[in-house]
Amino acid sequence: MDKNILGNRMITQIGLLVNDIDETSQAYADFFGVEKPLWFWTDTVDLAQTEYNGESSVARAKLAFFDMGSLQLELIEPDRHPSTWREHLDKHGEGPHHIAFVVDGMKEKVALMEKNGMPLVQKGEYNGGRYAYMDTFKQLKIMLELLENDK
Repeated sequence: MDKNILGNRMITQIGLLVNDIDETSQAYADFFGVEKPLWFWTDTVDLAQTEYNGESSVARAKLAFFDMGSLQLELIEPDRHPSTWREHLDKHGEGPHHIAFVVDGMKEKVALMEKNGMPLVQKGEYNGGRYAYMDTFKQLKIMLELLENDK
């Protein structure tokens, strides 16, 4: 395996899959003594250009974020459409889904990871950037999300 594939060792985010984003975000807000964040839907496929397993996908999810200093906690409640979120939640239940890293050069990083046996599972756009979920379970025992923000 190539070394230092991402060029970054700082975990930016931990993503958790949940069945009820309102209930879980309230539990985290109470636990940490912070305000409950508002959740929002990911964009529709025409804006997000979502692809799952190489095909266009209408899958969406409710997201809520807790900023915890240098780390962000993301809660994800997927809709019923096929996605990495829905598949993982159905197979493994609620809990950790991914750890995320900010990268530069998304296409190059994805290609390098695929060359190293870590295939792209899902990708899409968001306001201000793009994401890619890479199947790193075999090597790293968790999914990695790559985040590239527009400059």
